[in-house]
Amino acid sequence: MITGLVLLISVACLLFVLENQQLVVVSFLGFSLPQLQISMFGVASFLVGMIFGGGVVVAHFLGVRRRRR
Repeated sequence: MITGLVLLISVACLLFVLENQQLVVVSFLGFSLPQLQISMFGVASFLVGMIFGGGVVVAHFLGVRRRRR
């Protein structure tokens, strides 16, 4: 089950990268990032979101576990 999910996400990321190869410059709060493919920014934001979301879930479960004791 998990292997299928990982495979599905990997194929979706691969298709996303292959379809979005335009070069863009991202500027945020006065800082400009180098010119990269738009897919790189998309995949990077997806990975950061997964890491942040996983951290929030782990912190929540640790808090619930401590309150039960």
